[in-house]
Amino acid sequence: MPRIRLVEIENFRCIRTFTWAPRDGINALIGPGDGGKSTILDALDLCLTARRALAFTDADFHALDVTKPIAITVTVGNLPAGLLDFESYGSFLRGFDVASAAVEDEPRVGIETVMTVRLTVDASLEPIWRLYSARAEAAELERHLPWAQRLKLAPVRVGPGAAHHLAWRQGSLLSRLTDAAPDVTGALAVAAREARAAFGERTSPELQTTLDALTNAARRLGIRVDDGVTAMLDAESITLGRGAIALHTSSGVPLQGLGTGLLRLLVATLHGLLADESAIILIDELEHGLEPHRIRRLLDTLGAKTRPAPSQVFLTTHSGVAVRELSHEALFVLRTMPDGSHASVPVGAFDVQGIVRLHPEALLARVIIVCEGATEVGLLRGLDLYDDDTDSSPLASIGIVPVDAGGVTKVISVARAFQSLGFPTAVFRDDDTARPAGEDLYAADGGTVFHWSAGLATEDALFEQLPEAAVHQLVERAIETLGEPTVDAQVVSASSATLHVADCKGTLTDTHRRALGKAARSANAGWFKSVSRMEPAARAVIGPALPATGEPVAGVITALRTWARNAVT
Repeated sequence: MPRIRLVEIENFRCIRTFTWAPRDGINALIGPGDGGKSTILDALDLCLTARRALAFTDADFHALDVTKPIAITVTVGNLPAGLLDFESYGSFLRGFDVASAAVEDEPRVGIETVMTVRLTVDASLEPIWRLYSARAEAAELERHLPWAQRLKLAPVRVGPGAAHHLAWRQGSLLSRLTDAAPDVTGALAVAAREARAAFGERTSPELQTTLDALTNAARRLGIRVDDGVTAMLDAESITLGRGAIALHTSSGVPLQGLGTGLLRLLVATLHGLLADESAIILIDELEHGLEPHRIRRLLDTLGAKTRPAPSQVFLTTHSGVAVRELSHEALFVLRTMPDGSHASVPVGAFDVQGIVRLHPEALLARVIIVCEGATEVGLLRGLDLYDDDTDSSPLASIGIVPVDAGGVTKVISVARAFQSLGFPTAVFRDDDTARPAGEDLYAADGGTVFHWSAGLATEDALFEQLPEAAVHQLVERAIETLGEPTVDAQVVSASSATLHVADCKGTLTDTHRRALGKAARSANAGWFKSVSRMEPAARAVIGPALPATGEPVAGVITALRTWARNAVT
């Protein structure tokens, strides 16, 4: 089975340059939308395609600059025997060193023999496919792959047009599965003749009047029409080939009309039946049209849990279900680098399997804010919803995601994991406990930390700095959620029995505010210790009050959100 060893892309759509050595098995490109993931799949498809004609436009050139040609270079290993023929392809056979993921221009003992296919498109918009090696280019040798060999390398695209594989058309999976099937040419010819005759027998009375007139005219002209002119289907227009045969249910419903998700599952299954003849498979937006349980089923069909991998699969996804189901070795985060190039960061190169399982959606973000707990996540999400209400630009709309680290002891390790994968990462934590271990080293490596004033938890900071009316609203929300007896008992405990909640519904002193902050973070029934409680409170109360909130709180929130916006590349 052919395997792609190295991908090199230049000046194609949103990608200026990109080099990637994929793995056997599943290669899942993840990351934010509009990052170039689909472009990479398109590049593989175009370079190795077995289609006879493709159209390019100026929009296919990076930044619409047609003076810089498109170059898509794909190096393929595990070659079919026909491509290893030295007499035919000796000048184009190269070597691939798995250890260094590097291509050498000549094959040698100890490394894999590979072949490189290059697609170039210049301002003329004419695509040119050639085999490539540096020594052949120096000798001005050119060679194109014959059609039969192109079919062996061509990827199977599972997406729009996948229904093509459910008929016996040229290059379809069904055709490849049934190469040795009995010849059906005779049966198709009979079917065409029967269709022509049946149409003639069912000629309508309106058409028969016209036919009688034409019969009389023909006879007057001396044209022999035997018993008259009749209407039959044109023999040339209904010539049937194997491409006219497609899969149907027993009741005659065409399987080509299946929903997108089920069609993908069926085509993936057909692909698996090819066994040693299996081609490379490409799937864009894996989750499209599939429920979570069917996403898992599709991944199993593709060999996500099979060793050794039965196929080489290239897919993109924005599904947390898919990210969680795949091994972290199969995941590659696509990133745009500061110099404008693209790079794929292999998740498997880092010890982050636990992080992937806990926070799969975060790997689809642009910027990550690792929060100490659910209170901080709810605060940021609620403020984001308030921004949406005021027609501002919410952080979520530009790919900024808050993540719950699950406590101050974990916040730095979670942030370091995302930092190692190349994500711009910040920590947002309380300051009511000792600083988490490793924070200085994290900051020295480019990480950013936001926290409240010394000694304050989030609840302390909010009740200390929010305007009086906003504090009263938060207290009323706590009473609605927990009941006034519970809230009153918490205030009594927090104030050492010097205050009741009723005392906190009027003018507030620093003593009132400190007691309310301490009561709000009660261990057993915290007022806003969940996303579901803090998020609506932040949206309805804290967001509108933020302009009038004290600088220590408003300043931290403003600085955090400004950093996040600036970190988006």
